[in-house]
Amino acid sequence: MKLYHHPLSGHAHRAVLFAALLGVPHELVEVDIKAGGLQHPDFLALNPFGQIPVLVDGERVIADSNAILVYLAKKAGRSDWLPEDALGAARVQRWLSVAAGELAYGPCAARLITVFGAAFNAEEVINRAHVLLKRLEQHLATRDWLAAEHPTIADVAIYSYLAGAPEGNVDLSGYPAVGRLLQRIEALPGFVPFTQSPIGLRANV
Repeated sequence: MKLYHHPLSGHAHRAVLFAALLGVPHELVEVDIKAGGLQHPDFLALNPFGQIPVLVDGERVIADSNAILVYLAKKAGRSDWLPEDALGAARVQRWLSVAAGELAYGPCAARLITVFGAAFNAEEVINRAHVLLKRLEQHLATRDWLAAEHPTIADVAIYSYLAGAPEGNVDLSGYPAVGRLLQRIEALPGFVPFTQSPIGLRANV
């Protein structure tokens, strides 16, 4: 099993993290983004969208970080990470949608400005990040995990860009429940940290 990634990509980290939490043997293949690796014909043959991560499992090719989470959980038969019942699956899917929506256009976008020089409006995306963080804080006020009474792929999908939010000048200090969620994930056996960069609010840390 090969997992195409880049250490500074939060989307890729989701897949790397979950494979590690499951203890799934895999080979990490780093894509050289600066050298145009995402547009190389060989990579585009795996994912025509030119995005990481991509999982290659024998003859099977799975692109998209959330799709990889679903694939790995299903293949491993881990209904604790991805419930089989309708309500449990729906609760997880809700947060996968948040990861692809509000998280991507808030904390993720803010970090893309400082890490990769993306041309977003910093004030706008940071404000979006705080709207999401307030909703997460409220949701987590009475529970430990996002979608169940135990960790699921919903928590994995949300983790990386929340943990990296300070790099995009998004201050997490006012959200203690969100901070506790990050700590719980980091305490899971097999946890792999997201590579940190000394930029944004981490510039002087």
